[in-house]
Amino acid sequence: MKSTLKYAGLLGYIVFLAFPLLWLLSTAFKTPREMATLHPRWIPKHPTLRNFSDAFAAQDLTGSAVRSLIVAVSVAVLTVVIALPAAYALARRRSVFNRIAIGWVLVSQVFPVVLIIIPLFIILRRLDLVNTLPGLVLVHVTFVLPFALWMLQGYVRGVPRELEEAASVDGAGRVRTLVSVVAPLLAPGVVAALLFSFISSWNEFFFALVILKDPDKATLPLTLVKFTGAEQAARLGPLAAASLLATIPSLIFFAIIQRRLRSGLTAGAVKG
Repeated sequence: MKSTLKYAGLLGYIVFLAFPLLWLLSTAFKTPREMATLHPRWIPKHPTLRNFSDAFAAQDLTGSAVRSLIVAVSVAVLTVVIALPAAYALARRRSVFNRIAIGWVLVSQVFPVVLIIIPLFIILRRLDLVNTLPGLVLVHVTFVLPFALWMLQGYVRGVPRELEEAASVDGAGRVRTLVSVVAPLLAPGVVAALLFSFISSWNEFFFALVILKDPDKATLPLTLVKFTGAEQAARLGPLAAASLLATIPSLIFFAIIQRRLRSGLTAGAVKG
């Protein structure tokens, strides 16, 4: 009986999580008449691709998707490049400062985004990076770096010290040991941090809204917002189609990394 209730609850939870995506998928293929009916249907009676063509005609989805891709890839690479050596230093050098640093990394995730956007905006303005993609990349890196650092330092702690000691006996320095010995063993963690950073940047909206003012520099989340407004009811189909297309990359990446991301979270929770 308990097992039945357990699986029934799990099934209900999955349906609850999948409902928005399934409804989005259904709406993307509906005609305006079917969307306006008082008795909505899950499966469109007359499925159409008109919403997708209208979405591309109404907004620059291709250009904004390319910009989002550039930003997300840049954020992912920069995050790993910065987090990997920092995680190695925090995990291997035991000191009060390192323990405080790790604790501060976790505490920094508690602050609301609205508290840090103002100082970040002031810094970007002084650096003349407001309304630029490089400025958005720097802000996204600031946002995702703490989590990547916390996760990678857990992986580093799982690497046996004996391997580093053997490399040191052979004459390898710290940098050579990190690059040649430790980094290859951290491949699962690096992949998880890399793709987590990519997905976070790909879906991010608030920072892009504040920093990017030029419509020609808008990322994909900003472009999706343009489908709403006074004509929201008439543009619901194109909005659903565009949102579905924007969701596909995240779904693909999450399907690829879900196992490694879960192991990364477990490894990151290991205490030294």
